[in-house]
Amino acid sequence: MAVSLGPKPLVAVGQVTSTPDKEQNFSGCAALVRAAARRGACLVFLPEGFDYIGRDSVQTLSLAESLDGELMARYSALARDCGVWLSLGGFHERRADWLSTQRIYNCHVLLDPTGRVAAAYRKTHLCDVELEGRVTMKESSFTNPGTEIVPPISTPAGMLGLSICYDLRFPEISLALRHAGAEILTYPSAFTFPTGSAHWEVLLRARAIETQCYVVAAAQTGRNHEGRVSYGHTLVADPWGTVVAQCSEGPGLCYAEIDLEYLRHVRREIPVQSHRRADLYGTVELQAAPSAP
Repeated sequence: MAVSLGPKPLVAVGQVTSTPDKEQNFSGCAALVRAAARRGACLVFLPEGFDYIGRDSVQTLSLAESLDGELMARYSALARDCGVWLSLGGFHERRADWLSTQRIYNCHVLLDPTGRVAAAYRKTHLCDVELEGRVTMKESSFTNPGTEIVPPISTPAGMLGLSICYDLRFPEISLALRHAGAEILTYPSAFTFPTGSAHWEVLLRARAIETQCYVVAAAQTGRNHEGRVSYGHTLVADPWGTVVAQCSEGPGLCYAEIDLEYLRHVRREIPVQSHRRADLYGTVELQAAPSAP
C-alpha cells in the first residue's frame, strides 16, 4: 500500500501522449501510476483522454466504453493493487442514452484505493472553438454536456473539486467548487498547442489565485496522431498562484506536497471568500441610454 511521505500528502500528476491504441495507452498510464505509488503518492492524476485520443469523431465514438466496461475495471484493479486514489480525467463514456443519442460523455472518474468510483463528473462546458487556419474543434458534435457540478470529494490530500479541460475557461465553476469547500481543483486537459502556449499557465494560476486552492493540471503532450499535437506542461499551482511542480517534455510525472496549513494561511491573510458580494453579482442590467435633451 502506498503511504504519504511525512505530514504533508504527496500527489503525483501524469503527463502522457495518448494515441488511438487503448492497450498501449493503458500500459503507459499504469507504469506511471505504479511509479507514483512507489514514490509514496496518495493520489495520482491522469489527463483528459488518458484512455485514448481518436483520429476523428467516428473512431472516438467507436472506442468508447461504459463505466462498468473492461477498461475501467482494469483501472479499478490498478487502484487496488497500488493502494492509491486515481483521478482519471476524461474518460470517453457511453451511458444508457447511447443507443438513442449516439453520443458520449467526457467523464472525470475518481477512484478510491479500493477501486470504487468515488465520484464521476461529466464535462459541462464543451469545446467548440475555431481558430482560423490553426485549430477547429466541435466537441458538441459527438458529446453530450453534463448537467451538474459534483460537490468536492474528501481525499487524503484534501477536498477535491473535479473539472475537465475547457471548464478551465469558466471561473464560475471553480468559484462554485470553492464555495462548496474545495481545497484542490483539478483540470485534466488535452490543450492544443496554439491555445496552450497562449493561455494554459495563466488560466491555471488565475484559478488558483481567485479560489485560493491548489490547482492540479495533468496534460496530454506531443503528437497523439498525425492530425493532433498537444501542448503538455502538466503543472501544480499553490493557493498563492506559484507553480510548485511542472513536467518537462514527453510523458512523465511531477510531484507536489499539498500543504493545507499554508492554504489556510493564505486564506486568512486575504479573506476574499468573506468579501464576496453575492448580493450584487448577477444583478447588473443594461440601462437604456438617456434621451437627448
